[in-house]
Amino acid sequence: MSEEKRTAVIVPTYNEIENLPSLIEQLLALDLGLMPIVVDDNSPDGTGQLADELALTHEEISVIHRASKLGLGTAYIAGFRHAFEQEVDYIVTMDADFSHNPRYIPSMLRAMDHCDVVIGSRYVPGGDTRYCTWTRKMLSRGANAIAKMMLGLHAHDCTAGFRCYRREVLQAIPLDQIFSSGYSFLIEMIYKCQELGFRIGEEPIIFENRQRGSSKISKVEIAKAMYTVFRLRWGGLPWDAWIAAYRKQAGREG
Repeated sequence: MSEEKRTAVIVPTYNEIENLPSLIEQLLALDLGLMPIVVDDNSPDGTGQLADELALTHEEISVIHRASKLGLGTAYIAGFRHAFEQEVDYIVTMDADFSHNPRYIPSMLRAMDHCDVVIGSRYVPGGDTRYCTWTRKMLSRGANAIAKMMLGLHAHDCTAGFRCYRREVLQAIPLDQIFSSGYSFLIEMIYKCQELGFRIGEEPIIFENRQRGSSKISKVEIAKAMYTVFRLRWGGLPWDAWIAAYRKQAGREG
């Protein structure tokens, strides 16, 4: 990996005041010249204000404040656009809760020598999960299996949010046309990357379920992820359009 590569790290936050200071400290301690971009969705616990305080003492840090909890996908897109303005070479995305440990970033960046996108993967040799309930593991495995089968995805960990992209990859994707806003955004993005022919690699990580704070994944997010898979599989036509077409046809036949 060339030392002159500029790398932004996008960290969406919502009520992560317990985790953010340590995460930022560990990112900067890697001595890779990383530029953290904190995208805070008006956290009630003061995470956004804390991010501002950290930015005052570390010029590498940028903070984006959003008015409310608008979804993981839109947070990443806001971070991408800010990173484009900084003319970075690579853009890393990760959670703030240490389920994605910063110690894996160096190996992910090294893999970028021969990849356009690198996933921090639970499901390749050497990867694993810790502290997750069996139901959480089954949901993750099931979502990945369905996404791979329905969309023909080659990556083993299609729902992972720990990724590194070349800037050119993200600039080639029409971000304004990305339909998903929550965790299903991750599936749609890797689908777009494969569809455009970019080289996708995976580096093994140990995913550790959060130890502080509460999980942001809900049953609604899981349902949205399944909706995204079916929407992409059948030509990107939203289900509401199908329903409208069916009702229109049924009205004619009636």
